[in-house]
Amino acid sequence: MTASDRLIKLEEAKKRFGPGEAERTERLLGGFESIKFRDPGELIRLHETLLFHRAYPKSEGVLRRTDELLASFSGRIAGTEMDPFEEPEVSGIAGTSFSAIFSYDVVRSLAARHRGEVAIDWDRYEFTDRVAGLWRRLFPLIEEDTLVEAHIPYREWLKAATGGENELDWLLRKIEALPLGDKEKAELYRTLEFPILWNLGDSAVTRTRMRLPGGEIFYHDEPLIRRSAISLEAELKGAPIPRRQLTRREGQALLDLVLDTSAMRFRELHGFTYGDAGRVSRAELGRGVEVYVCGVPPDRRLPLRAYHAAMIFKNGVPAGYFETLTLFERMEVGFNLYYTFREGETAWLLARLLCLFRQMLGVSCFTIDPYQLGHENEEGIQSGAFWFYRKLGFRPASPVLARLVQAEEHKIAANPQYRTSARVLRRLAEGPVVYEMPGTETGAWDRFHIRNAGLAVQAIGRKARDAGGLSAVVAAIPDFKRWSAGEKRQMDEVIRAKDAPDEIDYVRAMQRHGRFREAILRLGTTGTER
Repeated sequence: MTASDRLIKLEEAKKRFGPGEAERTERLLGGFESIKFRDPGELIRLHETLLFHRAYPKSEGVLRRTDELLASFSGRIAGTEMDPFEEPEVSGIAGTSFSAIFSYDVVRSLAARHRGEVAIDWDRYEFTDRVAGLWRRLFPLIEEDTLVEAHIPYREWLKAATGGENELDWLLRKIEALPLGDKEKAELYRTLEFPILWNLGDSAVTRTRMRLPGGEIFYHDEPLIRRSAISLEAELKGAPIPRRQLTRREGQALLDLVLDTSAMRFRELHGFTYGDAGRVSRAELGRGVEVYVCGVPPDRRLPLRAYHAAMIFKNGVPAGYFETLTLFERMEVGFNLYYTFREGETAWLLARLLCLFRQMLGVSCFTIDPYQLGHENEEGIQSGAFWFYRKLGFRPASPVLARLVQAEEHKIAANPQYRTSARVLRRLAEGPVVYEMPGTETGAWDRFHIRNAGLAVQAIGRKARDAGGLSAVVAAIPDFKRWSAGEKRQMDEVIRAKDAPDEIDYVRAMQRHGRFREAILRLGTTGTER
């Protein structure tokens, strides 16, 4: 059997479970110990296949062998062309490096915790006058150059000042010392648009080696749970999923880990960058899946919606993330399972996550943004994301798109070989899809968009608008003055709850205020009538 044939068989083994499959997979894995791939594409395929088998091991032997092979990966990559390993779909492999533009807060965190591994990627940067504003704050006499000369040698000024210190570390230290607020510093840094080079080496934070310590391994000795076996309605009525609050120290360590795993995939998530270390909780969903949920502190919260984020681990391997925006009983959901693991139990996992957040926040209406379905997102079109959600029971919020879905479903029923074209999938992805639990008011949020509420606030007087936050929203409610004294007191409770330690309290307070819900629906719904 050639090395390429063996790799194909290992890829095929991801879909095979049952009697004898663990032993066959172990034998396949054993054959890779002496195989040296030189083609970057084959090395990448091997890496991702090994990670899948590590997250979905059939036996202890499979888990042990995959860990051993992954531990050798930085050596396997030595001498190979590096460019293919920088693609966002595969970046983060041991023995590689990659370059990306990150926000100020992410760069600060990476530079502080990975000193010596993170630097400005000067090979991919060209100085322009956009740096002049910051340079004038940092370098005495530079006005002699910037105000009257052409072709300013900005890096020479930087080199002269740093005296051999890592230039990124020096810049971050100087920006931190400026008499500005954190958000002003972040905006000043953003103007630089520095690409940051992260040399991963054989670090434990690489995708290859990153593992959550502890946790009982779940071995897959039976076929994976298929989407067709999932009833979202039944899963949402499932038994309570216990959560454990982490200590602040544990929470900070977890947030550092998830920021790293996101950054090496070219991603920044608001909840991971600004997560509240004192409000991180752990939940076990079963089948080797652990989820860590966090909120953000009051100064990083959205004005109206409640925000939570979660990182998903499968048998200790980071597998994806979940992001939620909650308003009354409605939750907007962002679900991203990393490319490597999308042949796993994706539908079951989504159902369990929705169940967890339903229990946490009392929500009963879930919406998926068009981007997740494929709007301006070709990956979503290629994967048929719309049908993944549709077959779980989600429906288009738009009546026009609902009729198009009905027509497509008739074609599929008449001809099982029929496949929806990319053109039609792009059309279907133009609007959100919604799932409402039984007993939820159907269609209440179909034409709602938070932007409409924001635009309504702009139309009120400047004094009220400048109050910001929920106070500005209340000022935009046309009939607020006619609310009863009890309804106004209840609104005060909602506003106070926005600054509670966890926004769960805020969501529950909103859900108790029926008149506020009706007012927000009117502000955010397109058209003059709901």
